Amino acid sequence: MTDAARPVDVVVIGAGQAGLAAGYHLRRAGVDFVVLDAQQTPGGAWRHAWPSLRLFSPAQYSSLPGRMMPIPADGGYPDAAHVVAYLTDYEQRYRLPIVRPAAVRAVRRAGEHLAVESGTGTWHARIVISATDTWWRPYVPHYPGIRDFGGEQLHTAGYRGPEPFRGKRVLVVGGGNSAAQILAEVSTVAQATWVTLRPPRLLPDEIDGRALFDLATRRHQAIQAGQNAASIGDLGDIVAVAPVRQARDRGVLKAEPMFSALTADGVVWADGSTAACDVIVWCTGFRPALGHLAPLRLRAPGGAVPTDGTRAVAEPRLHLLGYGDWTGPASATLIGAGRTARQLVAEITTQL
Repeated sequence: MTDAARPVDVVVIGAGQAGLAAGYHLRRAGVDFVVLDAQQTPGGAWRHAWPSLRLFSPAQYSSLPGRMMPIPADGGYPDAAHVVAYLTDYEQRYRLPIVRPAAVRAVRRAGEHLAVESGTGTWHARIVISATDTWWRPYVPHYPGIRDFGGEQLHTAGYRGPEPFRGKRVLVVGGGNSAAQILAEVSTVAQATWVTLRPPRLLPDEIDGRALFDLATRRHQAIQAGQNAASIGDLGDIVAVAPVRQARDRGVLKAEPMFSALTADGVVWADGSTAACDVIVWCTGFRPALGHLAPLRLRAPGGAVPTDGTRAVAEPRLHLLGYGDWTGPASATLIGAGRTARQLVAEITTQL
């Protein structure tokens, strides 16, 4: 019998931060499990992020369970390479049973088990944890003329740094943290214009990921209790990490309203005014990477899978972890994934 043919209690799909956090707690609980990862090497989506991307919290507040993230040499917020090194060390330290590359094509019902079809064969599990993140499904909204634009278009997922845009006219589209960080560095080498749907709001300088996670947790608890809860959006949209503060001090963080259409050489606003540009960077977010769950037919009209906590309502043998607040408070963050994974594994051990 091959490893893939051997039934296991749990299959975890994805070895990014959420999958590793789940693996840590599964190992501590003595559960028979395997982690299937599509990537060739450790690090999850962080390995594909642009080098200057920074976490929103210090290392000591950005750790997975059981292992503190080392503080970077410069004492600042960790960058993408620091996170990759940490995740690599983490999976080796706990000797997590990760199989890679093992891209999962589909999850299907198979009697008492769920069948997980992967590049290494089909695994049969009593429980499946989907932790495939959102990085692999970048979202670009449709605007009239988007196919007529003759310049370069790329998404956050394809951005690697500002140097290719030196001396060019660049539009950065989006009002979130990625847009602000990319604008901050592109504006040092290019004529950069920021375009947002609504006026961007920076969080106070003293607010970072620690406070945001605490607020997300309190909000989740209040909603569970049927109470009104403050939204993270009440504080602001963008964490003022050092590069963003520097851009603010340079007067760069001034946003234009969203354009209504693209032209061959730029964009046009609702009032008919135009702007020429060479590059458009779409910092417009991601969607959950859930294509492998299509055979289960679980997705609601909005695209998400209805869940009770992390468990899929229509398929209780499936749990989802790390896709956003709908799968646990701040579960798409390092610290949030760890805390949600602990609760998830406690529930799984009861199921098993």
